[in-house]
Amino acid sequence: AAHDHGAERPLCGRVQDGPHSSGGDRTMTYAIRPAGPEDASGITALRRMPGVFEQAASLPSDRPRRMEELLRQPGQGRHVLVAVSPDNTVLGLVMLTVESNPRRRHTGGLGIMVRTDCQGQGIGTALLEAVLDLADNWLMLHRVELEVYADNGDAIRLYQRFGFETEGRKREAAVKAGDYVDMLVMARLGNR
Repeated sequence: AAHDHGAERPLCGRVQDGPHSSGGDRTMTYAIRPAGPEDASGITALRRMPGVFEQAASLPSDRPRRMEELLRQPGQGRHVLVAVSPDNTVLGLVMLTVESNPRRRHTGGLGIMVRTDCQGQGIGTALLEAVLDLADNWLMLHRVELEVYADNGDAIRLYQRFGFETEGRKREAAVKAGDYVDMLVMARLGNR
């Protein structure tokens, strides 16, 4: 089923004594929308955040300008969605890159990250729902694949809830905090 990617959803935190509060608390909202160049500094800040940086394939030297250039490039194969708060703070990001090789055009690679203080609050789930709707119902992808650090249990469980299965383990495939670590290769076939 298609989703309204611009619809607002409950946010990860609570605000005291808001205008629509009940019992002193009100749930904040966020929206999922396509990322634009104006989100580059927020995405770079997200990628550098402790607790996110260690799980992302980024470097301390990554700059907002690099992300802005990536977001400005018209790439039919790259789809970037962000979860943003009402003040446009980037809370999470998902990127889907469709293979350009005609024999692999049915495949997309997935990457996702969520602010440390918003993890476990449904933003990752909402981002995956949105990007998999795009993959299944608009791009007609048969295979969506990803790589995840083998020690990132929360992310692995999230992917499994969406039908991703582990296809293999790449031993000592990445550097994380000065150590070589294993990566899992996971994929989801045919909207299963």
